[in-house]
Amino acid sequence: MRLLSSLAVKIYADGANKHEMIVLSSKDYIKGLTTNPSLMRHSGITDYSEFCKDILTHISNKPILFEVFSDDFYEMERQARIISSWGKNVYVKIPVMNTRRESSYELIRRLSYANIKLNVTAIMTLEQVERVSASLSLAVPSIISIFVGRIADTGVYPVQIIKDSKDIISQTPSKELLWASPRELLNIFQANSAGCDIITVNTSILSKLNLLGKDLTEFSLETVRMFHSDAETAGYVL
Repeated sequence: MRLLSSLAVKIYADGANKHEMIVLSSKDYIKGLTTNPSLMRHSGITDYSEFCKDILTHISNKPILFEVFSDDFYEMERQARIISSWGKNVYVKIPVMNTRRESSYELIRRLSYANIKLNVTAIMTLEQVERVSASLSLAVPSIISIFVGRIADTGVYPVQIIKDSKDIISQTPSKELLWASPRELLNIFQANSAGCDIITVNTSILSKLNLLGKDLTEFSLETVRMFHSDAETAGYVL
């Protein structure tokens, strides 16, 4: 944890489990929380607003990001205004486009200039970063989420995209850059080195925090012991 405290990047916990979200929100190294409709569905949540409002009764002192789920821009705007009204610590997540490939830039502009804090999500290109940044009000806090893990899944090295994106927003302190969809603990340190302001981290990655600074020779020995123990337990013979 001492390693984490030396980093500039802020860690936001990503998930939709009520108990885990409440516990993580009490940790000093967790600076905010985020969720999305996919995570909520997989957690068995059936009442969207009930879940979000309940979470906000427990978490009011750290940013929390909730996403609209309509595919129609007028309905997105209605949902965004409702979600924003739930708390001063709420950021409304708006996708960079809808399922018909129609860009959300005009909606982003209307909401941002209506003093609604936004997290624009599902971004993967520099052009999207530029267009989103140009749409956001300088007077209202906002977060621009780049899905770095998904970019890397295509075989593209994503760190330069983060650095270039940071350059785009560097003169606008109201805007923060977020590293989304991390794949491993190392991504926290990569995000920090690239100048990212925030990284979202799910519980499977957070569970590896106890490995930070671990002696690699000792880790090697533990791995050998694991292989040997599993072979013995299986009763393998040649």
